[in-house]
Amino acid sequence: MSERCIAQECLQTTGFSYTLSLISGKYKMIILYTLMEFGIVRFNEMKRYIGEVSYKTLSSTLKELEADQLVHRKEYPQIPPKVEYSLTERGKSLIPILDRMCEWGNHNRI
Repeated sequence: MSERCIAQECLQTTGFSYTLSLISGKYKMIILYTLMEFGIVRFNEMKRYIGEVSYKTLSSTLKELEADQLVHRKEYPQIPPKVEYSLTERGKSLIPILDRMCEWGNHNRI
């Protein structure tokens, strides 16, 4: 087996880089965690749970996660409007990773 040389590698072509491109951002992991913990969540519930995020930032981050097929948005045709968010199957495939991060944090909290 030949030894890998960093000069011949490119981070952008790795699975790590692809995964990071989907979940990086200030609130993406928090949103994914929220949906993992609570299942189906309405926008204002998520806003209250997270706290410091602005409505605009939460909305745009949810749209990005939806475009990446990690989050499902279900809109009900009623007044006032009702919108619910949940993880897609693709989003649910991240649960083991999120669980491990939670375990690590609980074990290594200072």
